[in-house]
Parts: sequence; C-alpha cells; structure tokens
Amino acid sequence: MLKLEYSLRFLNPAFLGNAEQQGQWRTPPIKALLRQWWRVAYSADHGHRVNVDSMRAAEGSLFGVAGDKDDESSRSWIRIRLETWSKGAPAQWTPLPPVRHPEVNQGSRDIPSDQYLAFGPILTAKKMAPIQALESTTLRLGFDSRVKSADRLQIISALTLMNLYGTLGGRSRNGWGSFDLAPLDGTPALDPLPVTAVFRDWKEALGCDWPHAMGSGDAPLVWRTQTMTDWRLVMQTLARIKIALRTQFSFAGHATPHRSPLGRHWLAYPVTKHDVQGWKGLRMPNTLRFKVRLDGNDATRPYAVIFHVPCKPTRDFAPDLNAITKVWTSVHAFLDSRDDLSRIPA
Repeated sequence: MLKLEYSLRFLNPAFLGNAEQQGQWRTPPIKALLRQWWRVAYSADHGHRVNVDSMRAAEGSLFGVAGDKDDESSRSWIRIRLETWSKGAPAQWTPLPPVRHPEVNQGSRDIPSDQYLAFGPILTAKKMAPIQALESTTLRLGFDSRVKSADRLQIISALTLMNLYGTLGGRSRNGWGSFDLAPLDGTPALDPLPVTAVFRDWKEALGCDWPHAMGSGDAPLVWRTQTMTDWRLVMQTLARIKIALRTQFSFAGHATPHRSPLGRHWLAYPVTKHDVQGWKGLRMPNTLRFKVRLDGNDATRPYAVIFHVPCKPTRDFAPDLNAITKVWTSVHAFLDSRDDLSRIPA
C-alpha cells in the first residue's frame, strides 16, 4: 500500500463537530472535502466535459459506496487516518473586532465580525470547544494496490487544491477552518496537476449545477487581501468585504416576502427577513468562498483569498441565467475595484 503523510495545521479556529456537537478532530469531513476537490481535479483532467455517471462510478471505486444492499456497497480503496482524534481545547472565546453594517437599525450599526461570519458556531463556541488556530496533527493516506497511478495523481491534485482552497467545518465557506498541508517523510510535493487546468470561463461553468471548476474571466477569479499580523484581523476584513459586497444589492422599497428573486437572492439563500415566494425550505450556498493562508510558513503573517467556484443553482430555483450573470458580473467588478484586494494567479 502506497502511503502519504502530511502535517495538517489549522490557521484559524475550526468548528468541527462530532455526534455530540463537540469540537473534535475527525476523518469524515476530511474525506468529504477530498472527494469534493477530487471532482474538480477529475473535471480538469477531462477538459471540464464530464459524463457525470462515469465520474460517479470512478468516485465510487476510489472512495467507496454505501448502498441499501450488500451488492450495492463497496469499501474505499483509500484509507485516511489522523494521528489524533482529540477534542477541541476549551477556551474563552475572544470576540473579533466589530464591523459596520449599514442595514442594522437598532442603536449602533457595529456588529461583531465573528458573529456575522459564523453566527451559530460562535454562539455555541464555549460548548463546542472549536479546534484552535495553529493546532496540528498528522494526516495519513494509504492507497490500495488496485488504485491506478493516474488515479493516485488525481488524489494528489485534490490534496493540492485542498491546500490552496480547502476549509473544514461549520461556516467554512466564510473562511473558518482554514488549514495548510505540508508533506512529511518523503511524501511528494502537492503539485502534480497544473493549477491553471482547474479554471474555466465562469459563464460556461454556469452550465453545470455542481461545483466542478474554478472561475476565470480575463484572469482567474481569485483575489487576495494584504498580509496582516493576526487571523482575527483577516476575518474582520473578510466580514467587512462580505457586508459591502452583499449590501450593494439593496432591498430598499421592496416588500417581503418577495414575489420574485432580487440580486442578493442569487448570491446565496435564504436571506434573513427576505424570503422569496416559492422558495420555502430551499438553500443555495454562496459560490464565492474565503480561505486564510500564510505568507510563506510564517504563522504571524496571514492573509485571505477570495475565489469564485461558479455553478448554476438547482432547478428548484428556476434559475434565471441572465439575472445570475448580471449579479456575478457586478460582484467581480466590486472585488476588482477595492484597494485592499488584488488579483492573483491561483
């Protein structure tokens, strides 16, 4: 069995919950994240022209299938182990610096930036005991002898993408649970797939309703903040950017519930106090994601990347591609216009 070992280190708190909703190192969310980015690597290897049934068959062979009957199930050819399954260390949660929200009406318009980016997990942080920033462990992967060399390279490509863009746990799309991976003991570097291969014109990517590619326009849709002295300042900056990005799509003058979706609804749904008729019970995740990284290996110099993984909302939303394209064109222009952000290659 081929074995790979990595140091997995969190760069800010991770809200990884077990069955008792206690923060704990666990392999299932890591394996789920590996499968997500494997699909992106698979799509890139196929020029983003994917037969979904063929992809699912390949994914089931590698990662296993849980079926209702024995003959519909199979074990994974990839083994994942953590050096520790320890629980998060209880700690007094120190609120992040506040940010201004123009739509808050009661008293001060300042709101805690950590609550804005992670309302539920933050409110239960004392109970949940999140895994703290800079906690680390060893991640081990083993490949069954039946795994072909091409499939192994796709797995390493997925690990590369996880290192660049992956986050784990609650509110991870907002940047919580950011981590880095460092190869150990002769494990190869995380660069077998040219990262540029995972990018696709974002308007073409809207033709698929699953996240299969990173978005690109005249350049990759990846922005970075300035380097800062603490992850708390990075998260405060992300909260400020997200508030400004969302509130540019105003609800002023529109009664709720809304008869038809407005611009902000196409970013993510639900939207607090702004339901859309016919969308009851539906959820649309934001396809704009955040990740904290380090400037080199210096843990005192973090920054964040903001990147777009475009895909079409499911048919339940009756997606209006013209309206969606207009909204995301405005979002990209907004991010390009900010002095505190710059485009980067990947």
